[in-house]
Amino acid sequence: MKSSFLHIAAFLISLLVLACSPAQIQKAMDAANSMQNASKNETGDALKQALQIGIGNGASQLSQPNGYLNSAYKILLPNDVAKIANKLKVIPGFNNVEVALIEKFNHAAEDAAKSAKPIFVDAIKAMTIQDAVGILMGSSDAATRYLENSTRSKLYNQFNPIVVQSLNKFGALDYYKQVVDKYNSIPLVDKLNPRIDDFVTNKALDGLFGMVQHEELQIRKDPAKRVTDLLRRVFAKQDR
Repeated sequence: MKSSFLHIAAFLISLLVLACSPAQIQKAMDAANSMQNASKNETGDALKQALQIGIGNGASQLSQPNGYLNSAYKILLPNDVAKIANKLKVIPGFNNVEVALIEKFNHAAEDAAKSAKPIFVDAIKAMTIQDAVGILMGSSDAATRYLENSTRSKLYNQFNPIVVQSLNKFGALDYYKQVVDKYNSIPLVDKLNPRIDDFVTNKALDGLFGMVQHEELQIRKDPAKRVTDLLRRVFAKQDR
């Protein structure tokens, strides 16, 4: 991208050396600005396309049966909940708490991931051209980090009800409440909140952003992953 701008500048200087009229110079400058704006627009479109591909692939993989359970984004129990599971093992009916909770949490996240794509796509559409140009030449996860930093709070508010619905679908909230209530009934223990949807929502989002980051890195590093002409043209600038 920088080299193209340098070529444009050299072209304008050559016009001055040749003593073109002011009108001709202005026309050339307008043409150069038009070229630069077109390049920026294309960059913005390509980054949005790359993020949408990453989200589509990520949501698709994580929403498959056992998509979270069999991935690097498997949701494990918080440390304090893991301690609960250990304490309850000796109580009849609660000897398999850790396995049951992990399965329910991950199945709920997997179910919620099916609804994630349109929420993320709406967020991507809000990305400005100026943001996109800076992101292209940024770090290998610049687009993902931009998306996360600018939209995570809003996405959480939209995604949390979906996660809660999915947790209820798999009986995870009721089961977790039973577990915590049983633990809280033990004398002298620090009482715990019987709500877990916030934790699962954040972990589900972590997994989705992680998958987007993986896809972004692949598009940046591997030309074969640039599956459209637009991606090939724009990310070739990054390669140079």
